[in-house]
Amino acid sequence: MHFTVISPGMYTYGAMLIAGILRDAGYKVTLHKDLRAVPNSTVFLSLYSTLHLLNPDIRSFVSNHIKNRGACYVGGPVSAYPEIVLGELDCTAVVLGEGEDTVLSLAHEGITDRTTGIAFRERGTITKRTATPPASIEHPLPFIPPDISSQSIRGASAYIETHRGCSGACTFCQVPRFFGHSIRSREIPAIIEEVKAFKKAGAQRLSVSGGTGSLYKTRSGEVNTTAFVELLEALAGVMGRQNVSSPDIRVDCINDEVLDAIRKFTIGWVFFGIESASDAVLHQMGKGVTVRQMESAIEQCRQHGLHVAGSFIVGYPTETHDDYEQSKNFIAEKALDDVFISIAEPIPSTPLATLVLRTPKDANPVFTPHEGEYRTLGFTEAEARCFDLTLQADMYKPGLHVTTDQVFDAYVKAVKQQGAEIRQVTGLLFRYQNPG
Repeated sequence: MHFTVISPGMYTYGAMLIAGILRDAGYKVTLHKDLRAVPNSTVFLSLYSTLHLLNPDIRSFVSNHIKNRGACYVGGPVSAYPEIVLGELDCTAVVLGEGEDTVLSLAHEGITDRTTGIAFRERGTITKRTATPPASIEHPLPFIPPDISSQSIRGASAYIETHRGCSGACTFCQVPRFFGHSIRSREIPAIIEEVKAFKKAGAQRLSVSGGTGSLYKTRSGEVNTTAFVELLEALAGVMGRQNVSSPDIRVDCINDEVLDAIRKFTIGWVFFGIESASDAVLHQMGKGVTVRQMESAIEQCRQHGLHVAGSFIVGYPTETHDDYEQSKNFIAEKALDDVFISIAEPIPSTPLATLVLRTPKDANPVFTPHEGEYRTLGFTEAEARCFDLTLQADMYKPGLHVTTDQVFDAYVKAVKQQGAEIRQVTGLLFRYQNPG
């Protein structure tokens, strides 16, 4: 029997993992990042973005594959809201949560009365079977595609899995709700075996996955410094320090030893999810940290000779103009080495989605028209803040960053596209009233 695993646009680790599990079970497997499959075959479609549910190409592919008597099972992060998936895609079923065991069950015998961990349409209604327990963190080698060297995700060929779960409670994030708050970590020998396989396949650089790299082998919320240092040293021993990154770190999950290890065994960058420089907004976001902690963490990194990047989220429903100005001032004062700015996306089944549903559109900056200095560009308030903060970040990054007419126009286009996409996702929320 032949199976096709598809992850649209890029080879995600989850898709490679599912393909590897099927391969090791003795099945013939192909892995694609484009939408193609043999008619009358079984497709496992891994979707990592709510926007995939609105993509006309994906919708058409699923519908046509089903019409051609194929089966199409949808999994990945979108499985957290199966009612929306089944409402938007004509798929056979949704694989709920961590789907390794469920996928094998479906491969062996399809949907039966014994199949758990799925949701599907049955006589006009949605049936949800009990989710399977969390999968084992130890697993076979992923299916690594031969063109992995051509992939670049924030500079890395792939993000490898070292652990699952996050102890944080950010209201906009799906990770702890998908994988849980407890940290489950893999053993270093298994990780290194995988790293060697990726290197042999041509991977240029590998990054540690997870919302916070230094949570590896964490217990009771305390950073396991020894384990994290051993992990990075082992990765560098295979790939070389210039081909390893561990970018995503919480500001309350660092210490001198962790930062020394990042400097010695990686490319030397730390990526903080700063999100806002307003304590009021940070509280609303459930970040669990303060602006003062952010400032202290940045200073610590610089004392250790590290580059610091930060992400910011604008357009949160509760964000006021004063809140936004605090973020703008923070960027000017800290002069981060790189900055990533996004408009708040209400991923279904997160607290942010619930907040957006409670917020009238005329009070939501994602919808309200901007009346300030960029009003001629036709921005919403959230888009204007995203655009303005992008220009601010360029102005204060180290080195010369010239905003040419072409760069300016590209920023305008990107911000407007992002705003349109967030409104599409918000429209889904209101259509389904955030089921589940």
